[in-house]
Amino acid sequence: MIFAMFCFVAGLVTLDTQAMHIMEGFLPVGWSISWGILCLPFFVVGLLSLKKIVAEDKQNKLLLAMVGAFAFILSALKIPSVTGSCSHATGVGLGAILLGPTVMVVIGGIVLLFQALLLAHGGITTLGANVFSMAIVGPFVAYFIYKLISKTKAPRWLAIFLAATLGDLLTYVMTSIQLALAFPSTTGGFMGSLVEFLGIFALTQLPLAISEGILTVVVVNALKKYSDEGLIHLGRLNKEV
Repeated sequence: MIFAMFCFVAGLVTLDTQAMHIMEGFLPVGWSISWGILCLPFFVVGLLSLKKIVAEDKQNKLLLAMVGAFAFILSALKIPSVTGSCSHATGVGLGAILLGPTVMVVIGGIVLLFQALLLAHGGITTLGANVFSMAIVGPFVAYFIYKLISKTKAPRWLAIFLAATLGDLLTYVMTSIQLALAFPSTTGGFMGSLVEFLGIFALTQLPLAISEGILTVVVVNALKKYSDEGLIHLGRLNKEV
């Protein structure tokens, strides 16, 4: 059922190279290098976490592939929003909840690299910036929101929904910050540019984030039904959603 859902959504993906993550060559060289350097320590920790998860249980490879496919497909479904970028779901909240945020740094980085090379979404020079927003900020926000809500008496589905939704939204807050830093307004400076980017992104990103939250709950429920033992072994979910 889950793979059928992925195949259906994949059929909706378009190949318009003008609507994507921050596109190739859009950021100044200095900012492109800076974001890439900031990603390096997260990537190293992510590789260690990935190695540990695979060593714990070889069957975890299937779950890793699934969350990677989920992120790849959702983040490839794009709605043009502003010059140089676009609005789209991220799909990283699911992996952050099931596997932890550090693993999603690696998976998200691979997803973004493949999209840049195969679909012309994003770019190599802007890979660091896109990884930082979608594969670092998004998963870490989603994970900590999930852990925070899980400590309350709120239902588990609400924790998953809020984690995926807010992880998506904060990804675009970070993208807006990146664009505002690179292209401050001539009149309002950084803050003026930030408000402008946030306002434009909000028009399309709010409904997309809510949709991603709902879809993530549906997918987790399906995984609980068909792979309950594997999920409990990872220690990311309790008995019931």
